[in-house]
Amino acid sequence: MIIETILTTTDANGRVNCAPMGVEWGEEIIIIKPYRETTTYRNLMVNEAAVVNLTDNVLLFAESAISQPVFPTRPASVVNGVVLQDVCSWREVEIVEIDDREPRARVTTQVRHRGFQREFLGFNRARHAVLEAAILATRTRFLPRHEILSEFERLQVIVDKTAGPQEHEAMKLLSDYVHGALEVS
Repeated sequence: MIIETILTTTDANGRVNCAPMGVEWGEEIIIIKPYRETTTYRNLMVNEAAVVNLTDNVLLFAESAISQPVFPTRPASVVNGVVLQDVCSWREVEIVEIDDREPRARVTTQVRHRGFQREFLGFNRARHAVLEAAILATRTRFLPRHEILSEFERLQVIVDKTAGPQEHEAMKLLSDYVHGALEVS
């Protein structure tokens, strides 16, 4: 099963990278599949560790999908990494195997520590819509323009009907980004 997370990794100088990442979830093993040309992949190769953050804050997904934000974090307990401050729970993981023969590497990790901060509120329809919009925003370079715009229009209706302030802010951020990336007026 793929679970949408915010993956935090650090480079050799301790700089943090936050990336939305669908991971193959397991209790002891989590598979991370970053593209080889990404900061996430490079950081994993340097530190051989990451933190898989579970959050219900869709604004974090939106911002990290389209930019390189610096979110508040704290040091991880066991691995060389950081935990997001606005997290429900997290898994600190270390690499046990890497298959990087494909454009998307398959990085098998072992859970070394679990943490819990607060209850996961869950996703209403608007949060699901923002999450899907964030995924679409990361694909503006290779999905057809009409497909992205049509889907954004459909998702915007859901946000308009069911969102709170955080979801509205996240959707506006993503919409502005997508329209700019696709040069739509």
